[in-house]
Amino acid sequence: MILLKGGRVINPDNDLDEIADVLIVGDRIALVRQNIGKDEIDEAGDGSELETIDCRGKTVGPGLVDIHVHFRDPGFTYKEDIFTGAEAAAAGGFTSVIMMANTKPAIDNEETLRYVLEKGAQTKIHVYSCANVTYGLKGEKLTDFEGLKKLGAIGFTDDGIPLKDEEIALKAMQEAAKSDSVLSFHEEDPKYITNNGVNRGRASEYYNIGGSDRQAEISMVARDLKLSEQTGAKINIQHISAKETLELIREAKKNNKYPYQHVFAEATPHHIALTEEDVIKHGTLAKMNPPLRTEEDRQAIIEAIKDDTIDFIATDHAPHSAEEKAKPITEAPSGIIGLETSFPIIYEKLVEENKFSLLKVFCKMSLNPARLYNISAGKLAKNEIADVVIIDENMSKKYEKTLSKSSNSPFFGHIFKAGIVMTICSGKIIYRI
Repeated sequence: MILLKGGRVINPDNDLDEIADVLIVGDRIALVRQNIGKDEIDEAGDGSELETIDCRGKTVGPGLVDIHVHFRDPGFTYKEDIFTGAEAAAAGGFTSVIMMANTKPAIDNEETLRYVLEKGAQTKIHVYSCANVTYGLKGEKLTDFEGLKKLGAIGFTDDGIPLKDEEIALKAMQEAAKSDSVLSFHEEDPKYITNNGVNRGRASEYYNIGGSDRQAEISMVARDLKLSEQTGAKINIQHISAKETLELIREAKKNNKYPYQHVFAEATPHHIALTEEDVIKHGTLAKMNPPLRTEEDRQAIIEAIKDDTIDFIATDHAPHSAEEKAKPITEAPSGIIGLETSFPIIYEKLVEENKFSLLKVFCKMSLNPARLYNISAGKLAKNEIADVVIIDENMSKKYEKTLSKSSNSPFFGHIFKAGIVMTICSGKIIYRI
């Protein structure tokens, strides 16, 4: 048993934000209330030894849920594997993660899906996985949605590669609507891109390359919003970078004709915190797909989180080796790691600078993603799964080491005010400072 004593308890499911105790018995939350006493502990207890943790001055919330991570397993385990990815996730306060399917082999078959789920089950957190929309991420033939979902695929995506063929995208949405599955879309039309990972603008001019035009994202989002409206398929537009994209999504949500929400939107901490100026400053460490764009785009993303056009904050944790990132800007792979810096960045940029409430943050980083995928997570209340994160809002800690196998991040050396001090998953302490 664990008693979390005297912390500021946040439960986004019922707007709870107050000083309280949290009693954990086994893998469940037994009580959330002020001044839990010995009699209540004895009554709820299971006979195991009680550990009391002083949470005064700390914030206690539901474990974070990341719906967009790359653990590079199988095929690229020199960058990351499911075990190291899960350790980094726990250090970042995440108790549930959803892996993307652009592995090698791709997760387009039962054998590979079974492999990643079985390996994920051996970690200390809850590891879920998407399967591919198309075989081999080729954008040509749909995978067996029904069979893969039955085996445990939590959703479908070809993340990393856009679905260029509109007919295939339509068929995927029809299949997803039929099976009530979530589709996640990487929206970058290659015909608008000469060199990916760098915004066509100040950054591309600095490096004297073509870069990625914002229309690459806008055009594909417009197409897929139209198809989603036509089919009623639930789609998640991943890692949004452009202000025009947000306007399209805002309008689509407003004009929804279905009795349920079917258009969802996701932003990353790096698109919330950085701009193309950081690509000039940090080089390949700030190269990503879609690219960092302008300050105007960054501010539009923050505003879209505020008005709920954006539903989720997800890391797009994308490990790469130092040797790969040391290549020239046109050759280095895109992406950065982000599990351990996610909450500190969001606290700095949204809570400190833009006065967001922690309730809003936990909605975007825990409750909303859990609801979309019907995961038992995101709530801090009696009888719920005991997935809990404890946060210190006054840590002032420099980011200088990672539990990931890779270290491709422009945030190394940055001092964050807030950070994770403990992560509890299914009633077990899996990370503590």
